[in-house]
Amino acid sequence: MSTPSIAQLQRAIAISEQIEKLKADLNSVLSSAQSTEGVSTGNGKQAAAEPKAKGKRTMSASARARIAAAQRARWAKSKGNKAAVTSEATLATKAAKPGKKKRTMSPEARGRIVAAQKARWAKFRKAKK
Repeated sequence: MSTPSIAQLQRAIAISEQIEKLKADLNSVLSSAQSTEGVSTGNGKQAAAEPKAKGKRTMSASARARIAAAQRARWAKSKGNKAAVTSEATLATKAAKPGKKKRTMSPEARGRIVAAQKARWAKFRKAKK
């Protein structure tokens, strides 16, 4: 067997480094797929524990309204609409304050609206024939 040249040795070192890197990547993938408690990475080190997933964040209606108003104001400003910018700013301040309680419709009122709508559609269909 002949002695390898310097170029061949350098290539062998590069390949072995790639192999080590791929082994480390494989271990990290496998350790994240399994439970991280007490999982060994194969080289005597313990895998790092994954952070636990947090619950879904929620945002209040007034915060969403403020953010939406600010975004509309930014769009109006970029489009050169100065009047909209000032009105959006006032809307943002109004949205931040709690307003009246949301009103609901009684079942009787909803029934009257449904009946009137059905009558309008019946009249439309009759006229169409």
